[in-house]
Amino acid sequence: MGIEIERKFLVRNDTWRALAQSESRIRQGYLATTGTLTVRVRLKEDSAYLTLKGPPLGLVRSEFEYPIPPEDGEALLRELAILPVIEKVRYRVPCGLHHWDLDVFTGDNAGLVLAEIELTREHEPFDLPDWAGLEVTGDPRYSNANLARRPFRQW
Repeated sequence: MGIEIERKFLVRNDTWRALAQSESRIRQGYLATTGTLTVRVRLKEDSAYLTLKGPPLGLVRSEFEYPIPPEDGEALLRELAILPVIEKVRYRVPCGLHHWDLDVFTGDNAGLVLAEIELTREHEPFDLPDWAGLEVTGDPRYSNANLARRPFRQW
């Protein structure tokens, strides 16, 4: 079974940019969100994925991700996704023994920058970089599914 263990932080400055190793444009939309299930379509560069996530239990949640044809991903975003579609540029930044994903949101969520770290264990230690600010892991406003329903610019 696939699992996700993730911590999420606001980003306080842009000193991470000098360390970024890669950059990719992402568009994603949500086909269903309930208290127990989230179904997402993500287009990243020339690839597309369908992802199903279960409810969080602490920092852990089940996650299943499947590649789909990009033209199917486009159609799902266009025809079935909750609007607005999330648009962001993701940067990969190393820190200590881990890599962080920094998401710079555009579109209806412009102005929001989040840093995420995926862990292999719930209480795994990690280095907290100086550009990482307030932890928002447990704050539902910062979930991408909720940002699709209530974009950052509407707060």
